[in-house]
Amino acid sequence: MHLLKWLYPGMRFKRWLLLFAAGVLLIIIGLTIVFNYKYIDGIEEFIFRIVYTTTGTYNYTVTNAVGILIACIGFIVMLLAMRMTIRSIITVLLPDSSEKLVDLIYEKRKLDRGPAITVIGGGTGLSVLLRGLKEVTSNITAVVTVADDGGSSGRLRNEFGIIPPGDLRNCLVALADTEPLMEKLFQYRFEGESELAGHSFGNLFIAAMTKVTGDVEKALMESSKVLAVKGRVFPASTAKIRLNATMEDGSIIEGESQIPLAHKKIKRVHIFPREVEPVPSAINAIKNAEVIVLGPGSLYTSIMPNFLVKKVAETVRKSKAIKIYICNVMTQPGETDDYTVSMHVKAILEHAGIGSVDYVLANDKQISPALQDYYAQKGQYPVVVDEEAIHELGVGFVKADIINETNVIHHDSEKLANNIMQMAYGLKTDGKWNKRK
Repeated sequence: MHLLKWLYPGMRFKRWLLLFAAGVLLIIIGLTIVFNYKYIDGIEEFIFRIVYTTTGTYNYTVTNAVGILIACIGFIVMLLAMRMTIRSIITVLLPDSSEKLVDLIYEKRKLDRGPAITVIGGGTGLSVLLRGLKEVTSNITAVVTVADDGGSSGRLRNEFGIIPPGDLRNCLVALADTEPLMEKLFQYRFEGESELAGHSFGNLFIAAMTKVTGDVEKALMESSKVLAVKGRVFPASTAKIRLNATMEDGSIIEGESQIPLAHKKIKRVHIFPREVEPVPSAINAIKNAEVIVLGPGSLYTSIMPNFLVKKVAETVRKSKAIKIYICNVMTQPGETDDYTVSMHVKAILEHAGIGSVDYVLANDKQISPALQDYYAQKGQYPVVVDEEAIHELGVGFVKADIINETNVIHHDSEKLANNIMQMAYGLKTDGKWNKRK
């Protein structure tokens, strides 16, 4: 009975189905004429009379030509019917995209063939990378930190006992393939003096969805449907954790948002409680990845917390994927002051273990003096590329222009994605990954 619904009045489907059938019939008639089947003699005799009356001669080549012509017309009619049938369906499901159906199908198939990439991190840097990657592959998974305790995320975390939704929201919006208005809605932040002030609509939406579904994974899946997300977004853990840092002077700073404010050199970061279970889907995404990308983002407060969740670092180390760390362009006050590229990599290896990074991707574009002066006033300086020290760590190194210089310095989504894809395909030969020795 379900299939009969296609024949209901108003579906705009029956007409194209009949047209398709007519095309099939024309092909059958045309091929029958070509192969001279006896039961089509009437049509062949009709063709004979017309040709003979007109030209005074007759050749069976003419019959074959007419048969081929009819078959071709039938084929064209079939294609037209198929096109109109699919458009009839697409017009209902995606009314704004019906005119670019072929482009949609081609793009979808192309993206589906892209490599499986799992990105681990948090903060705005992660969302910048995801915006670029979604244009080259739909096989993307973001594993996102849940250590954020500041701003809107921190307030919702304390008030409702949920994991902070801010970084998850940014990743969903970055991977969204939806109307700009919907993106603006999710990123809209309430102003004024009310209790809503400072909250973004997207954070409230995810918080509400978590309460309705009773599970943050389900909440993210349902939110992904609303935003038509390309890829998947998972928290590293659903546990409520606090990020602490042990400083070089032995002092301990509690809370992710407080660590940079201490302005001390970080020795190591920890999470409390120490043993928290990971999200199984996040672990599976790491296991099944062809490429694992770390960052870009705050080294200790966005990337490291993921590795401190049980099984995450171990799974990354054991993975056969190419593991690429995208180094920050500028140092971060209170977190990576005076850090070189090798110092960033060394910190990851100390927290996640040897084998967690195969290659580091760093910027080699010269930053203008004016912008350097601007950032110097805020205590930020370009991260120095010390190649020899990087190689001594047993890590490969790739330099590229990966920034977008306007009035500030940001990683460029398109440049990052292109370099990741070049590294992914350039390091793969004969179906096997050509990893560093």
